Amino acid sequence: MPKYGPYDKNDPHTYAPGVFPSMELLSARPEAVKCLLVAPSGYKNTGVQKLMEKCKELNIPIEEAPRVVERISGKENTWAVTVLEKYECHLNPNKNHVVLHNPSDVGNAGTILRASLGFGFTNIAIIRPGIDPFDPRVLRASMGAAFHENIVRYDTFEDYLKDAGEREYYLFRLRNAEPLTDQGKLANTPFSLVFGNEASGLPKELEDFGRGVIIPHSNRIDSLNLAVAAGIGLFSFSGKNQ
Repeated sequence: MPKYGPYDKNDPHTYAPGVFPSMELLSARPEAVKCLLVAPSGYKNTGVQKLMEKCKELNIPIEEAPRVVERISGKENTWAVTVLEKYECHLNPNKNHVVLHNPSDVGNAGTILRASLGFGFTNIAIIRPGIDPFDPRVLRASMGAAFHENIVRYDTFEDYLKDAGEREYYLFRLRNAEPLTDQGKLANTPFSLVFGNEASGLPKELEDFGRGVIIPHSNRIDSLNLAVAAGIGLFSFSGKNQ
């Protein structure tokens, strides 16, 4: 067995920690899977048993490696880790997009990916600097939703625009914005929903770009968590994905 250790963004492979993310990986991209690593303590777990059966059906190697599983996952209650080759995606210019501008929190990012899939958005652009979508923490937080999506990273927002094609842009920001009411119903497909960094929001140069959207809330808080705001926005526009 090759030597596997903690995730390194420069490695050609990554990991899907946990039974559920691994099952989603096998469902969406079985060709990317290199092997399944398991801990003997999980053999009696029904999920682990189903995961191993699925790997046997697909002729995917299974290795007993409890220490490696613990080293990779960092959690003792993780009984299985799937090793996969990183793969390349392309955005569909005819579909609606979610754009995450400089996202920095892996938990938020994974949650947004999960919500995006739930509301029918499967094309995701990430503007650097930002999280690595192949980070196992992101994959775990997404509960495997990331494997069903086309996720592409861009160096700049301008680079993304070159791939986006003709579309409407709705930017969730505090300035030059209208309250989120009927925009989702009136939006013309295709469109992009753009969300900024957790701490700083969208950069100043995007204050006048596209259509600004703000989610009204009481003055008892200064802002909503990014994943919460994204979830509200995705739901509001999800009718156009049906």
